[in-house]
Amino acid sequence: MNIDRVILIVMDSVGCGEAPDAAKYGDTGANTIGHVADSVGGADLPVLQKLGFGNLTDIDGMAPTDATNGAYGKCREVSAGKDTSTGHWEMAGLKIDTPFPVFPNGFPDEIIKPFSERTGRGVLGNKPASGTVIIEELGPEHMRTGALIVYTSADSVFQIAAHEDVVPLDELYRDCEIARDILDEYNVGRVIARPFIGKPGSFERTYNRRDFAVPPPSRTVLDELADAGTEVVGIGKISDIYCGKGVTRSVKSKGNHDGMVRMMELMDEVDRGLLFINLVDFDAKYGHRRNPSGYYECLREFDQQLGELQQKIRGDRDLVILTADHGNDPTMPGTDHTREYVPLLAFGPPAAANVNLGVRETFADIGATLADIFAVPAPKYGSSFLSAIS
Repeated sequence: MNIDRVILIVMDSVGCGEAPDAAKYGDTGANTIGHVADSVGGADLPVLQKLGFGNLTDIDGMAPTDATNGAYGKCREVSAGKDTSTGHWEMAGLKIDTPFPVFPNGFPDEIIKPFSERTGRGVLGNKPASGTVIIEELGPEHMRTGALIVYTSADSVFQIAAHEDVVPLDELYRDCEIARDILDEYNVGRVIARPFIGKPGSFERTYNRRDFAVPPPSRTVLDELADAGTEVVGIGKISDIYCGKGVTRSVKSKGNHDGMVRMMELMDEVDRGLLFINLVDFDAKYGHRRNPSGYYECLREFDQQLGELQQKIRGDRDLVILTADHGNDPTMPGTDHTREYVPLLAFGPPAAANVNLGVRETFADIGATLADIFAVPAPKYGSSFLSAIS
């Protein structure tokens, strides 16, 4: 089978039912897409339905079908954790055995004190919080004092929020690099710049977010592709997640809609290689904020754009893979990700219709399949599903 281009779309947080070890993570009963559909009285996602989305779990309004436009299945995560980095690294062929540390009581003085000294600014917050909530709570004081708002979550993240008129973006990014340097010895997963604008009572986060991640612990299939001369284009936060390793070109985007527009533009430019996108809005705007109706509207817009993308598929050598990096059930308590299976949908001319890929034992099957398609060394973990879809 000759495949020139793979479009890999990560629907950030679109889980499809609790994983077998969900109880270990406090996520018994989680089902992001199922509960989102329940919350709106049934989902109407015609493009995803034809791809077999309704075959993955119980989804009100999306009955199972035996006539899918491609292959469908779901993946189980074997790594320890349910965060962005772990999920993306596993799909690129790694297995993370030690979870990143979390800070449910905020960060200790041995982190906060040198951070404040080196940035020359005070620190507000230093606690687990919803980003939008803590900005509304501490934004006015931040604007008066110039102190940085620092917060975390149930993930291994050190998040720094600052108003763009108070702390210029370049300075905020330098502050994040300072934090990254301090936190490397603690193996904290990500430092995230969270700039915002507006006035008290109407603050709004911007898409000038940047992630400063710890690098993957070993080579991924992206490194193999890049070393073999295959173009790897990361759209959205992909390059940040992998610290640029294995990404030959990075294209920034402003959320899901803009990201899909950028993806379709790139399909006119890149003849061969991997186009790899993360669609962050599902997670950042609706999952963490526990907004199931907003989550559903985001899915509806994506479904429409996915239909547009299908029209851009070129000849018989484009393969599209849809998946997710974790769940984030907006009907569950708290604001954390949820430990779930993730979708695996593969379609395009090279993929046969009505193929049930079943339950894949690791996200790394995606990386193994990419290695198979582009004839590069396979990652240590994962089994290719290329022969199954063809």
